[in-house]
Amino acid sequence: MQRIALALLVDTLALLVDALALSVNALALLVDTLALSVDALALLVDTLALQGIAKFNSLRINKMLY
Repeated sequence: MQRIALALLVDTLALLVDALALSVNALALLVDTLALSVDALALLVDTLALQGIAKFNSLRINKMLY
């Protein structure tokens, strides 16, 4: 009976370790997702800045032409 209880305890601990490993993997994926979101936001800011510069330049060119 004690061997069965010990085997169940070992199995339970193994499942807990597996659950912890899955949680760590999920956290790593979340960190990766956040990093990608930050990169996407930086690209959006760069895009908006470039659009602003292009608009400014086109207004300056139009002002010089007319």
